[in-house]
Amino acid sequence: MELYLIRHGIAQEQSPTIPDGDRQLTKKGKDKTQRVAQRLQAIGVEFDLIITSPLVRAQQTAQILMDQGLAPQLESFSPLAPGEDIPQGIAHLTAEYRHRSHRCLALVGHQPDLANWAEYLIFGSPQGKLIVKKAGIIGLTLPSWDCPPGEGQLFLLTPPRWLV
Repeated sequence: MELYLIRHGIAQEQSPTIPDGDRQLTKKGKDKTQRVAQRLQAIGVEFDLIITSPLVRAQQTAQILMDQGLAPQLESFSPLAPGEDIPQGIAHLTAEYRHRSHRCLALVGHQPDLANWAEYLIFGSPQGKLIVKKAGIIGLTLPSWDCPPGEGQLFLLTPPRWLV
């Protein structure tokens, strides 16, 4: 089982006039995310499914990935929203998707949450050490859906500049 944890692209700055969940990708964010998606396609990456945070900037990032042909569909998944409980989110992900035949998933979300998910799966608890740049990627291999925390293996940690 492979998981690609992908941070959303560059988004509008936080503002009192725009709710956080409504912040959109900037033109630069869309362009950079598109280039990352093109590079992933060029090197043969394919996802069975893209699962995204419900926030607009993550959904836009996921849509760019899907439109590039990296996955046949995407689904919104509220545990990928910022500040959600990681063990509960992973348990919910496992319960929701383990019975499907997916072998390669992309999870699109936010920093520090995605890095914390990765550290939980690799080390058994968040360590606060990994950073996912905007439009950056963490790749993990999991032995199975039911593997305990700390059993995941890191195979990729890259900022977008290494892909575009």
